[in-house]
Amino acid sequence: MIRKLSIRNYALIDTLDIDFFPGFSVITGETGAGKSIILGALSLILGQRADTKTVKSGKEKAVVEGVFDITAYSLQPFFEHNDIDYDADCILRREVQASGKSRAFINDTPVSLAQLKELGDQLIDIHSQHQNLLLGNDRFQMKVVDALAHNGELLDSYREEYKKYVSFCKELERLKTENDKNREEEDYIRFQLEQLHEVALAEGEQEMLEQEQEVLVHAEEIKGELYTLSEYFKSEDVGGLSLVKNMLSRMHSLQRIYPMIESLYTRLESIYIEMKDISQDVETRLDSIAVDPDRLARVEERLDVIYRLQQKHRVQTVAELLEIQRSLENKLESIDTSDEAISLLEQKIVAQKDKLSHMASELTRKRRKEAHRFSEVLVAAAAPLGMPNLRFDVQFIPKAELDENGAEHIRFLFSTNKNQPLQPVAEIASGGEISRLMLCIKALIAGAVSLPTIIFDEIDTGVSGEIADKMGAIMQDMGCYMQVIGITHLPQVASKGSFHYRVYKSDTDFDTVTHIDRLDEKGRIEEIARMLSGAELTDAALSNARELLHK
Repeated sequence: MIRKLSIRNYALIDTLDIDFFPGFSVITGETGAGKSIILGALSLILGQRADTKTVKSGKEKAVVEGVFDITAYSLQPFFEHNDIDYDADCILRREVQASGKSRAFINDTPVSLAQLKELGDQLIDIHSQHQNLLLGNDRFQMKVVDALAHNGELLDSYREEYKKYVSFCKELERLKTENDKNREEEDYIRFQLEQLHEVALAEGEQEMLEQEQEVLVHAEEIKGELYTLSEYFKSEDVGGLSLVKNMLSRMHSLQRIYPMIESLYTRLESIYIEMKDISQDVETRLDSIAVDPDRLARVEERLDVIYRLQQKHRVQTVAELLEIQRSLENKLESIDTSDEAISLLEQKIVAQKDKLSHMASELTRKRRKEAHRFSEVLVAAAAPLGMPNLRFDVQFIPKAELDENGAEHIRFLFSTNKNQPLQPVAEIASGGEISRLMLCIKALIAGAVSLPTIIFDEIDTGVSGEIADKMGAIMQDMGCYMQVIGITHLPQVASKGSFHYRVYKSDTDFDTVTHIDRLDEKGRIEEIARMLSGAELTDAALSNARELLHK
């Protein structure tokens, strides 16, 4: 429920703070006093779009803040999902700049307008006159019956299974499309794969062949250089090995008279051993290098095959060619097994549809059972509201295919005159009749399920007298289950509220300002008397007001 609404610099409002309470509250005031302005400000923190005209002239920004008690709403998952701190006293705030920029907050955490609206829809239901048009909407009619039949859990389960069914159908369509396409390309896929299989590519092959090609192309040059190196090591006169060996011999002789040279001898000995090893490696490599035109031709031929394949498939490496090969193999395997996969999925779809049909049948059964009771209760509830000859029925129209709501459309049929055939509500009901029906329907729903705060914005338009009194009593009864706020011009309705607020305007030297006061007993009597007789408070009007308040 809403506990407090604070408004700053919004339209005709400078500063306004309203405390609200459980039960049924009424808001009254002359036409144009600003009731719709307050409702518009409230709509801002419920996620409605902002208009720069809402910022009071001369002010930088408008701020609207609402404090809600959300203890009973089980909204913790929303806060967890959106990473917002949860508190039983939830604060929604909206700031609108004169430039048009807008910011929204939940418990001082910046949020998007969509997040604010998602939460706001679960806190307050504003029932304005245009919402009466919902009564002719098939989806709304279905929601009413499902709410009264307590179908929430079953409907959620059904919709989850329906999502799976739709997913299976989409997957089947994808498989069939892919299979048809693959079969059209099957011969070409096999031809490409055979080409790759015949070449028998190996990972890293290209790099090895390119290295071998480089050696074979320069074989004579490499062999000559290696021979020269070998001579540097082995030459009798200036060979490196002979030179180092002589140096070792002299150091060895010197050790007898200069032992301190031993460490140098050891180091040079290591160098000699390493040089011998290098010399042997050079000899081995020299022997391995051969000028081999035939081998070079074979290497270049193999590389040419690889390069052509890479060019054909528009890749740069053998690894990529092997990946294409695996992909083609998978495609062929998919073609070979696709009929089986399609058959299995078709069986899965049949089983899922059968499951859905059973769940839809249960939904239909519960809806039909509730529809009969709902029609009887609605007729009884609406009769005192000036519709004594009302006949009402819920028509079930089977669908060609199951959808997310089940197996049927629902349509409310209506007649207020004797011998008049039942027809769709939207086609024959007057505005006043629809208002009264909507009030009865929302009252029935309020008794069946937990609803957020509901605000009735002049739902009593077009009625008066005893009917207005009955409508007020219905809203008063709804206040036992939930917080109800009624904006009204009718004294009969206003008298039923547990709390009464009066909206009025005052003029200053510079502008006009909207105010709202919570009325005490005396103020209520005077306000209801004005609603009965006009600006002049007569004794008769005051007496009638007291009688209305205390009956």
